[in-house]
Amino acid sequence: MKLGGLQKLTLLDYPGRIACIVFTEGCNFRCPYCHNAGLVLPEQMTEPESEASVLSYLEKRRQILEGVVITGGEPLLQPDLELFLQKIHRLGYPVKLDTNGSFPERLDALLKNGLIHYAALDVKHAPAQYGKASGIRSGKTVSLVEQSIHSLLCSGISFEFRTTVVKGIHTAEALTELGFWLARMTTEASGPEKQMPPWFLQTYVDSGHVIAPEGLSPFSEREMEDLLMAAETAYGATALRGGSPNRSENRTAVCAAAENRK
Repeated sequence: MKLGGLQKLTLLDYPGRIACIVFTEGCNFRCPYCHNAGLVLPEQMTEPESEASVLSYLEKRRQILEGVVITGGEPLLQPDLELFLQKIHRLGYPVKLDTNGSFPERLDALLKNGLIHYAALDVKHAPAQYGKASGIRSGKTVSLVEQSIHSLLCSGISFEFRTTVVKGIHTAEALTELGFWLARMTTEASGPEKQMPPWFLQTYVDSGHVIAPEGLSPFSEREMEDLLMAAETAYGATALRGGSPNRSENRTAVCAAAENRK
């Protein structure tokens, strides 16, 4: 495992649990607004955290911690992630996974093996503009994300959608289109009577370590409220959240995320 850091305690990132956050290095996306450049860009990566030290910490904190968040980078890029999660599972910890949804087969395998207990799926943009937010121009990306969403909907675990909203990339019209896309997939997979997973819109924050901040800026609080109203017309289970998760000033620091859940 290529581990980029460990945040030893979070009360926010795993809904309802006291947890720690394990960061993996590497990502197949290049989202221009990403706050974790030190985990994504090879030239900015520093000495990795050892797997042994992370597992040792988890062993020592079994009476305190209630869960482990695996984030990145993109964790599913790691070929030995399943083995790592098995070790965490044997220590008795439930796992929350943050993912961009571009590795549906790997995600599906982890779900079927009971190694993920909660997930946050980053949905970047409306399908026609996905490359603008993901930083890669691949016609396959949307299809891969759709497969991941279907796997999560059919898995029985709780999960959330989340979108970091950035001026210069997103518009009210695009968020409405994204909302209809999510609503269609949710209804097709689960039926109209089933509760929809929550979709959080979160504000872009320039931490000073953003991959490509030129031309990007946050929406104001009032503008975010207007964007929320636009998104809600398409996807009712939508809410605002503070700053982008996984903002980091270095490879071991993280900020903020998930105060609200259902």
